[in-house]
Amino acid sequence: MKLVYSKHNILRGAIIYASGDTIAAFILDEFSILRLLGMVMIGATFYAFEIPNYFAWIDKKTQSFTGWKLQLYKTSLAILYFNPLWISRHLLFIILLTGQSAELSWDLIRIGALSFLVNIPLSIIANYIIQNVIRLKWRFFSSAIFSALMAIYYALSVVLFK
Repeated sequence: MKLVYSKHNILRGAIIYASGDTIAAFILDEFSILRLLGMVMIGATFYAFEIPNYFAWIDKKTQSFTGWKLQLYKTSLAILYFNPLWISRHLLFIILLTGQSAELSWDLIRIGALSFLVNIPLSIIANYIIQNVIRLKWRFFSSAIFSALMAIYYALSVVLFK
């Protein structure tokens, strides 16, 4: 499988992920230029590389399935990717970018797990649509929009689930 890391995905990742996190930062009164620039970089690197390639892998891995099995496997694999550890890593990025090292603890995993469990119904619906309705070319963009909305929720989950 050829890995993809395109200018379009870099730009989309930078803008969309940073936008969602910036909205969350304003809601929590935690906005900082360092956090914004850090999220731009994380969206343009980690997320712009990982997610499109994982989605392509899902398509390759599920080629032999059809019908409801295909839909189930694709949706399940997407949800497995955006798991509690992924959420915890996103929260870790926020902590590192805001210099809140006192907040750094294993509790991030608990917060990530609770956040994941609470949003699972919405996540199932969104990932079903992203994986089974939207073409591969537009999946990262669609997922980034959904993830930007979820980034607001993830940032707020630190307050909600503390």
